[in-house]
Amino acid sequence: MNKKQKRMRNRIIVALALFACAWAVETFAPLEAWTGSETGALWVEFALFLVPYLVAGYDVVLKAFRNIGHGQVFDEDFLMTVATIGAFALVLFPSSEPHMAEGAAVMLFFQVGELFQSYAVGKSRESIAELMDIAPDYANVERDGRLVQVDPYELSPGDVIVVKPGERVPLDGIVTSGTSQMDTSSLTGESVPRTVRDGDEVISGCVNMTGVLTVAVTKPFAQSTVSRILELVENASDKKARTESFITRFARYYTPAVVGVAAALAVLPPLLLGQPWETWVERGLVFLVVSCPCALVISVPLSFFGGIGGASRAGVLVKGSNYLEALAHAKVVAFDKTGTLTSGTFEVVSVKPAAGRTAEELLETAALAESFSDHPIALSVRRAARQETDGSRVRDAQEFGGHGVSAVVDGAAVLIGNDKLMAEHAVDFVADDAVGTVLYVAVDGSFAGSIVIADRIKPQSAQAIADLHKEGIRRTVMLTGDRADVARAIAERLGLDDVRSQLLPQQKVEQVEMLLAEVHGQGRGRDTLAFVGDGINDAPVLMRADVGVAMGALGSDAAIEAADVVLMDDDPVSIARAVNIAKKTLSIVWQNIVFALGVKFAVLALASLGLANMWMAVFADVGVAVIAILNAMRAMNVPRKPIG
Repeated sequence: MNKKQKRMRNRIIVALALFACAWAVETFAPLEAWTGSETGALWVEFALFLVPYLVAGYDVVLKAFRNIGHGQVFDEDFLMTVATIGAFALVLFPSSEPHMAEGAAVMLFFQVGELFQSYAVGKSRESIAELMDIAPDYANVERDGRLVQVDPYELSPGDVIVVKPGERVPLDGIVTSGTSQMDTSSLTGESVPRTVRDGDEVISGCVNMTGVLTVAVTKPFAQSTVSRILELVENASDKKARTESFITRFARYYTPAVVGVAAALAVLPPLLLGQPWETWVERGLVFLVVSCPCALVISVPLSFFGGIGGASRAGVLVKGSNYLEALAHAKVVAFDKTGTLTSGTFEVVSVKPAAGRTAEELLETAALAESFSDHPIALSVRRAARQETDGSRVRDAQEFGGHGVSAVVDGAAVLIGNDKLMAEHAVDFVADDAVGTVLYVAVDGSFAGSIVIADRIKPQSAQAIADLHKEGIRRTVMLTGDRADVARAIAERLGLDDVRSQLLPQQKVEQVEMLLAEVHGQGRGRDTLAFVGDGINDAPVLMRADVGVAMGALGSDAAIEAADVVLMDDDPVSIARAVNIAKKTLSIVWQNIVFALGVKFAVLALASLGLANMWMAVFADVGVAVIAILNAMRAMNVPRKPIG
């Protein structure tokens, strides 16, 4: 609780104590006997309740008059001021029942509601503020043989900084010397440290845990990962959901309308029908108190704000409540394959040696033959061999574009490539129909075996698809430029509903356009399409979808610019988690809307018939607002991303 909240709390406690004393005196003390008249007792009671009223709500009254001076008349402060002053003013009608206690109580409990609102917003901001803590205060730069601390804004690409153990990385860069464990939990939610060494990229906001690192800066602070994330979070509240915008417009017309109805209720029956003024003025005041739209104008934005804050705890950055609402209505989710459902790096998935050879021998021979190639397939073969290749054992290396390579390894002629290379050299090989890229190896003209290389499916991908279906997603689609047989095999393993393969980048956009037409043309109102990509080469598709979700793309400018939702890790399960948070938030929003309007309209009807007193009005306004605020706070109740 901050200082402002503590001051308000203390004021409320003092006002509540004074209110209790006034009520005790009114109830148990013989005021009429002390003052000698009923009128005197009434004015003493007036003074007793005026004190807690002013202690609790003097700022509300001042703000109401200040706003009137600025032309801002119809707001909650105006309604509270008119209704409560009116309750005290009923003392001027000798035949009316006094309402000073109710007037003081309305103001007191209104301030209690304001305190709850302030606390709820503060709690939501705390979850987002945890992200703000990732912003570094300084960067270490070596000058004149010693380290000095400078503002990260002062540094430019090419500058060299030193990051000590326990310090945050202030800017994005490349490690030039040193090895250390890096804590990325503040950005990704993962508490398992990552090892970095020479040549590895590090991003701002992560914590260096063990060793001293020297880092060459690659981006200015304004373009760094931490700066972009903070900007994204700070601007999230500017983009309002359709429901939130509707409530804002609703309150704009609703408030002056109910003020007019309350005035008509107080004035017209006495003027036209000769009814007693005190009766209808009281009904008008009760109507005013009930009509205050606090519960709606506070709880709906607070619910969305809480949902965005809760999502950030789970490692999901949402750029605005409109995207959170759209994600809640998602019925079709389309995926890029490489880097999203798969790891995005080629790996050896199987080694099948011919008779008389071992898998280790086959891999070693292939790695040596590929030792002079920079092709991704050659790199994956060398990684799988898990040993440094000795170039002195290789000579006459030659690469055949689109087919493979040949080399002399330890004096033996080695061919490694596809079936066409084998056929060209008349090698009798055993065909392998495995899904992926198949490399056939021949030694001195004899078939030595095959190696299968593929983009490995992420272990969480199948669970992610299953979780999305549980969340009500009707259809999951994979869009990929890969071969049809590879795409179909992956789709079947993951449980995807549809797959569209061999797509060029512009064809992916066309497929998304077709899917959007299907989703929007089925007459289901707000149903939306979400596209999930790695954010590096999917920017056009991310921008075209109703909701663009970039994953595992903290260092990608394209992702943060093009996507509406950024997953701060590369875990596909986070997509279903984001949908769940969005649906929970929207559910809470509608619970508050239905509850607040239902209670208000019911009590308004009773007030117009004279069946609701001021205490019922207090509940319909402040009570409903407090309940709605407490319900809105549930949107923040999102556990941190689990480990593992």
